[in-house]
Amino acid sequence: MASGWAPVDTIVAPRDDCAPYTTKRRGLLTTRFPSDTLVVPSGGLHVRANDTDYPFRPGSDFFWLTGCHEPDAVLILHPNAAGDHDAVLYLADRSDRSSSAFYTDRRYGELWVGPRPGVRETTAALDIECRPLPELPEALAQLSPARTRVLRGLDSRVDRAVSRWAPSGAPVDRDAVFAQTLSELRLVKDDFEIARLDEAVAATIVGFTECVTEFGYAATLPNGERWLEGTFWRRARVDGNDVGYGSIVACGPHATTLHWVRDDGPVRPGDLALLDMGVESRSLYTADVTRTLPVNGRFSPLQRQVHEIVYQAQQAGIAAVRPGAAFLDPHRAAMRVIAQALHDWGLLPVTPDESLSEDPKAPGAGLHRRYTLHSTSHMLGLDVHDCAHARDETYRDAALEAGMVLTVEPGLYFQPDDLTVPPELRGIGVRIEDDILVTSQGSRNMSTALPRSADDVEKWMAGEAVRH
Repeated sequence: MASGWAPVDTIVAPRDDCAPYTTKRRGLLTTRFPSDTLVVPSGGLHVRANDTDYPFRPGSDFFWLTGCHEPDAVLILHPNAAGDHDAVLYLADRSDRSSSAFYTDRRYGELWVGPRPGVRETTAALDIECRPLPELPEALAQLSPARTRVLRGLDSRVDRAVSRWAPSGAPVDRDAVFAQTLSELRLVKDDFEIARLDEAVAATIVGFTECVTEFGYAATLPNGERWLEGTFWRRARVDGNDVGYGSIVACGPHATTLHWVRDDGPVRPGDLALLDMGVESRSLYTADVTRTLPVNGRFSPLQRQVHEIVYQAQQAGIAAVRPGAAFLDPHRAAMRVIAQALHDWGLLPVTPDESLSEDPKAPGAGLHRRYTLHSTSHMLGLDVHDCAHARDETYRDAALEAGMVLTVEPGLYFQPDDLTVPPELRGIGVRIEDDILVTSQGSRNMSTALPRSADDVEKWMAGEAVRH
């Protein structure tokens, strides 16, 4: 088996476009932790069933610092005498025909999984010193607990290796600060990240368009939501890595369930279809876009009325996005529009000001939330809910900065069994969501090419129907 094969290809891929950016990002960590050794794992494969694994995706912080897609890799940043960090990336080397693993290892052998980059290839592509993975245990054993911070919970081998540090409690606190800092550094996107998000959004718009052309066939199936889900997933796999999160295809009353990911219901003419979907690009940045569309291409008067309020609320939210504005300003602007509409419709038994009060003890505070359910914005990037470990003072309670990317996604949801609303409203759910880049002058709607207003949606759907 080991003989009679052509020579192994020795061509090394050119440097990846991300390499200059990941180098700068690692430099940002030096400014925060100049004297500490920093350990960031990529994570490993997880069993799905018996001897099959889930598709692997590296941890977002690890990928942000390296651009490496490989499982079981570990980045160690060592402080040096120059006041910088020396980066060493430990990863599995090639398992080509020169090794027995080529034939015997179902997870990493290249007979089983195909060629993959090893130490030499990754060093050249990512412009980072790489070492074979078997050297990692010794490297970890040499670390000092008092001078090392670890991103925990991603790699059980790394966690076990540093478990001797846990009894004192202090290192774990240091590690929590490290995780917070990584999230906070990722809040402002560089030019490379913004370009990757634009790619993800562009592919997402194509996916939405393809779903619209499939409404007719989906309506013939008992579980047509699945057909639309699969239509979008195909586009995500063709133009990107995968979907960035479980696609929500919620038709009729399913639209009132925020995270309807079963996607197993019918697609009925006359109903609304709430599609919340995003392509994750090959560089792992994800879009997050929602449109609520009439299955038969035309809104009923009542559907249009609800959609129009959500659209106006989103317009107000997007207009509030600018450098220096509070992160919560888009939410406050959108909720004011919705609270006023609910009051005008007789659904809000208090004034909009009373319902919008941020004092939880104020009479009537938050009553509009029965119908809005969620906040209007979250950060977007490598994760659909990006930078989740950042402190409130740097995220939720902070000012927006140029380079941040956030969603603006108000919604109105009238549950099928909600006796506080008229019967004709029950079961209607509408959400409109776009991905907004904060610029030096204000903002840019990255997904603006996908129609949003009721009139534009109907014209777009009619045009797609004619073309197909």
